[in-house]
Amino acid sequence: MEKIKLLLVDDHSLVRQGLKQILELEEDLEIIGQAGDGEEAIAKVQTLKPDVVLLDINMPRLNGIQALRRLKDMNKTIKIIMLTFHEDQEYLFETLNLGANGYVLKDAESESLIKAIRDVHKGSSYIHPSLATILASEISKRDFSYSKLNSSVKLTRREYEVLTLIADGLNNKEIASSLFISEKTVKNHVSNIFKKINVNDRTQAAIYAYKQNIKKI
Repeated sequence: MEKIKLLLVDDHSLVRQGLKQILELEEDLEIIGQAGDGEEAIAKVQTLKPDVVLLDINMPRLNGIQALRRLKDMNKTIKIIMLTFHEDQEYLFETLNLGANGYVLKDAESESLIKAIRDVHKGSSYIHPSLATILASEISKRDFSYSKLNSSVKLTRREYEVLTLIADGLNNKEIASSLFISEKTVKNHVSNIFKKINVNDRTQAAIYAYKQNIKKI
């Protein structure tokens, strides 16, 4: 089995050791390095080439947000999960805008972090459930019209309606009920939307909707 290579970045060595002990219980995860600040993290990424970086936000010398920006400038495809105690939506939105692939609270269950690592490694995004609710709420407040949608993305009006409902956190059955169409039709629209906006899952679609400033018509 090919393992997912991880770099742990946190200024507290006890936190790093605790994460290492938890994560290495999983057969498919391997800790290949650790760093105590953003500067060290950047150097370790360049030499160790991890699959996924677990990046704390509050650190000395170069904090997690600054390190995220520099790492994504160096390589936009690098997979980064932010780790924090903060449920502050400003941290969430700023890191998503900078290209973070996941956002996990440090006090979350270990299963959440493990799922986040596996999802992000496969190309999906992961937002801690409590924060996903905040994201959906913020999206719903934003003022947007169909005509303002990124012109390079050719969504039909119905696809646009489905996307806004995905951003509101509705599942396919709920979307079908809301739009008075069949669940099978919704699945087809969702599949087409994912292809057109180049995402792999509903979380990524919601993030796209946030970045496009989308609000349900």
